[in-house]
Amino acid sequence: MPLPSPDEVDLTPPAAAEVELLARGVVTATSPDGGPTDLQRLLIEAVFPAMTGHTVHVPDLAPLAGADLAEALRRRDAAFRTRIVQVALLPALVLRPLPIPVSDRVAALAGELGVDEGMLDVARRFAAGSLGLAAFDFERNGYTAGWGPDAAAPLHVSAPPDGAWATVSDDPALAGRWSALGDLPRGTLGRGVWELYRARGFEFPGRPGSAPPLLAQHDWVHVLADYGTTVESELEVFAFIARANDDMRAFSLLAMVVSLFETGYLRTGAGLFEYDPGHLSAGAGVAVRLADGMRRGALCEGSIDFLRLDWFTLADLPVDEVRRRFGVVAKSPAAVTAGSVGPWEPGGISPFQARAGQAQADAEGRAYDTFGASTSTTSAR
Repeated sequence: MPLPSPDEVDLTPPAAAEVELLARGVVTATSPDGGPTDLQRLLIEAVFPAMTGHTVHVPDLAPLAGADLAEALRRRDAAFRTRIVQVALLPALVLRPLPIPVSDRVAALAGELGVDEGMLDVARRFAAGSLGLAAFDFERNGYTAGWGPDAAAPLHVSAPPDGAWATVSDDPALAGRWSALGDLPRGTLGRGVWELYRARGFEFPGRPGSAPPLLAQHDWVHVLADYGTTVESELEVFAFIARANDDMRAFSLLAMVVSLFETGYLRTGAGLFEYDPGHLSAGAGVAVRLADGMRRGALCEGSIDFLRLDWFTLADLPVDEVRRRFGVVAKSPAAVTAGSVGPWEPGGISPFQARAGQAQADAEGRAYDTFGASTSTTSAR
């Protein structure tokens, strides 16, 4: 389907009738034999209302071929069409095994819409069982495809790392910059990140055992967007980051954590994460939380690449001021009810992280402080 001319393009939010068409096309493309799985239904019924304001009920949706959906979207631009292909990829990527016909139908839908989406190659690899090649395709077609030494400037490393997700374990100046965040007043963004690290026993970038500096950038988002640090919260954070960025390659970040923390198609990711499947399907609420992360990211003002910001220029500002600067809206009541918590709330820290924080405090001869976080969602505040 050719793209519309500037005079023809429709940039208005989709109405309920168009949303139903979109959902029909997504369900048709992504359903395995026997119909959509429970997790696919949960995802689709969470993502569409979060992103459009209109509900859909998967069992009521009649099939819609990709060519017919493309015809219905003839006045939509490339960005809109690409987002629809990405929305279709999400319920496809949670299938294990991923049937080849499903990956083929999603690719065919993208072809009908004239969309070139790098994660389609990843889906094909997953369907074929070529998991090693899929991991390569994440790097070749995803967020870090254009990574170069100039991209390392916001990371404040003394020398550009060997790759986007490379660790830096001997950079005292970098570690000192992160450690100095503890000197900032309580309530500032930087102080919040410092507390996040201390409570969980995280090493500051530049020290042995630390996260890659690029991955550490997402820790600022945990504080900015008020997300805990459990695996479920990581799904929320990367949904938020991916959708806030108008560079379509950022979707690969969300695809990565889904492939790590739901299907286990990826064994490792981002230089630190290790696979731990089953978290998206662990409860109905996680899909709601992920969808709300997408919604909040989309509502940020402009296109924001949260992994390539110079966060230290914002570190001394109150968290609320930084949220206003980027247009970060509150979580939806549905996401909060579904279990979305912040870093300092009950359930905002994992048992492993709490043990690591305690061990680090003991080794340094100081009292351990979680700054309010606990491992149980029912613990007293």
